[in-house]
Amino acid sequence: MTLRRILFSALVCAAATHASAWAHDAATAQDLSKEAKVSKDAAQKTALDAVPGGVVASSELEREHGKLVWSFDIKRAGSKDITEIQVGAVSGVIVSKEIENAQAQAKEAAADRKHPPH
Repeated sequence: MTLRRILFSALVCAAATHASAWAHDAATAQDLSKEAKVSKDAAQKTALDAVPGGVVASSELEREHGKLVWSFDIKRAGSKDITEIQVGAVSGVIVSKEIENAQAQAKEAAADRKHPPH
């Protein structure tokens, strides 16, 4: 096989794997959303109330320690730290609040790259 064909085959394989993973993640998120009793907007309001002056940097619906939660990473002006608030997607109450410094954020990002959440 020529180098060109090998590279093309590798590229096609990588694209197919990425598309498959994306479709799985989308299906998983859709399945989880069917279980949620609390809307993302309501959960976000609860999370932001716990971090005055905060702004949502990212959010996701996930299963964490067996519980379905809305997870919000919240930034505050003047701080490099992120406050992660998890709101129960069934109960609507805060189930976890953690402040992550830059080192903890980098560690979490590396773990997510190694084992993407489903």
